[in-house]
Amino acid sequence: MTTNNKELIVKKIDNGTVIDHIPADKVFAVVKVLGLDILKDEILIGTNLESQKYGKKGIIKAKNKYFQPEELDKLAIIAPTATLITIKDYAVVEKRCLEIPKEIHKIVKCINPNCITNVEEMDTLFNVVKEEPLTLQCHYCEKTMTEIKIR
Repeated sequence: MTTNNKELIVKKIDNGTVIDHIPADKVFAVVKVLGLDILKDEILIGTNLESQKYGKKGIIKAKNKYFQPEELDKLAIIAPTATLITIKDYAVVEKRCLEIPKEIHKIVKCINPNCITNVEEMDTLFNVVKEEPLTLQCHYCEKTMTEIKIR
């Protein structure tokens, strides 16, 4: 990392993933949910960075890390505006926006304590009712919850 008089310059990663346009208040939730805090390779985390489109944003550079579909579903739930950039040999090989899946398997816990998924050992399943604000409905007990209550 180097600086000049007006900007901070962060070195490029040779291989891995850049997650850009993360809402600034969601950066550390993304780190936790994706388990980036336990990776052994370089991780660069920037938050509250200026963004013309979003005002403030976050960015994460994860060296030698490529995300699985389940991880991308988690990311889409937390930071649906994020952009995923795949890097190989210092070149951008893919850049894409995330999409919130229509169904969410195993990622979210139902807030209804009487839901069968909380009483018995079984995977959760939610249908996305609305994307903004994110609203989910449990497939089993039909309890609806918004982004604020999702855990």
